[in-house]
Amino acid sequence: MTTDADDILGQITEIVARELAVPTDSLAADTDLRAIEGADSVRLLRVVAKVEQTWDVELDDSDVFTASSVAELAGVVREALQVKAA
Repeated sequence: MTTDADDILGQITEIVARELAVPTDSLAADTDLRAIEGADSVRLLRVVAKVEQTWDVELDDSDVFTASSVAELAGVVREALQVKAA
């Protein structure tokens, strides 16, 4: 699995779009996850679960819940991958 920042952002964008049933091109790096139409706590937890499964990482709850945008979630994943690699 790739650890390139742009690739992670792209994959997370695809996961968010799929799990929240929105077009990928409607999402930008600074899109607020909670502001996406149809987003609720259950769907956002499914996004997190899919992200964890995709990269085989366990994300810290406090990091996940403070990440409000697609890019911030990608940053949390990058940090988790760095910890895993160490």
